[in-house]
Amino acid sequence: MRKLTLSLSAAGLLLGGATLAIAANQAGDRGATKADSNGDGVITLAEAKSHGDERFAKMDADQSGFLSAADREANRAERFAAADTDGNGEISREEMTAAREARSAERADRLAKRQAAMFDRIDTDGSGGISEAEMLAAKEARADRRGAMRRGGRNERGMRMLRQADTNGDETISKAEFDAAIEARFARVDTDNSGTITAEEREAAREARKAERDEMRSERRGGRRGAAAETQ
Repeated sequence: MRKLTLSLSAAGLLLGGATLAIAANQAGDRGATKADSNGDGVITLAEAKSHGDERFAKMDADQSGFLSAADREANRAERFAAADTDGNGEISREEMTAAREARSAERADRLAKRQAAMFDRIDTDGSGGISEAEMLAAKEARADRRGAMRRGGRNERGMRMLRQADTNGDETISKAEFDAAIEARFARVDTDNSGTITAEEREAAREARKAERDEMRSERRGGRRGAAAETQ
């Protein structure tokens, strides 16, 4: 089971984040731009699957047609080589700082773009400012979307969702399983069943994911406190 967990968590299946542009801690908006191949601001299932094909090919380092722990190790080696800019087999303090700064710059750029897009969506009359009514409407719409996302149930969340992609239990993810998982995730995020994922639905998915992470952190903290109390 450890092999499966490593394989799934590393590959991430890109069911959130990049492939459907809702992940997390992954390159959400960068992924949205790539998946939205025609630039119309929404992602169709065909676009999501096409982007998924590209990501699967990149993650399947040994070109076996399956995502496995071996692919994880190969991809990690590739990331190490990218950071080791002088190719001496070690990452120096300077190289580590440069890699961290590059990631920070990318995150800042994505955040700025997301905030600008969010402002434009809330400013429905295009006045260049957000009124109290627009702010209230945005808050209510956000609450409605968050509720729709949460109705999927805990059994579809987090690593459990990723493990479910391995439908035959062989501890690898085949291309067919990958595609099926993308379709299932797409259907969950497409809360209005329009056949497309809008910027609003991506934002709702991000917020639902954040709420889930906060809940899990709270549960872990509660568990640690309980364990400490038992030892006293």
